[in-house]
Amino acid sequence: MSNMSYCRYENTLSDLRDCYNALQEEAEDGYQEDAPEELSEYEARAKKQLIDLCATITAEFGEEDQ
Repeated sequence: MSNMSYCRYENTLSDLRDCYNALQEEAEDGYQEDAPEELSEYEARAKKQLIDLCATITAEFGEEDQ
């Protein structure tokens, strides 16, 4: 389901923070207590794509609106 244009950044930010926290926990603990021990192939691919997209966004728009 897509976000409405008037709140897309606000809604996505909350979800992105959740992903960031999960990545931090994974890095610290090696796993998440509330997640399966191993990511599915699709979820692992999406994780990599999310990290790549965040890097692209930072590279292209990192200095904007600061």
